[in-house]
Amino acid sequence: MTGNDLCDRVILLEPFKSKDEDGRVIQLYQERGAVWANIQHRPGSEAFQQARMEAKDPATIAVEVDSLTQRITSEWRIETPTRRYEVKGNPFLSQDRQFLIMQVEGHRK
Repeated sequence: MTGNDLCDRVILLEPFKSKDEDGRVIQLYQERGAVWANIQHRPGSEAFQQARMEAKDPATIAVEVDSLTQRITSEWRIETPTRRYEVKGNPFLSQDRQFLIMQVEGHRK
């Protein structure tokens, strides 16, 4: 993969805790920045086919490693104009350590 493969603009959302009107703790998300990404939707196995039928969209997202993307954990969200992706599991580095790779599950907005 090269930087030229990053053709999708995504927004990174970091979770934080807040309280609702009744004083209950809720999780909200704050926009931390926009980066270029490569989104690969996974066809593949029977499990992924079933996930698609349940309106889930399993995918892999890669972004360049920088001070912002290094902070991404399994609690973050990633958004495009049409989809919201939940990061599933902690991201890992590519072999050349230039890209952060995440397994995600997408949902239509």
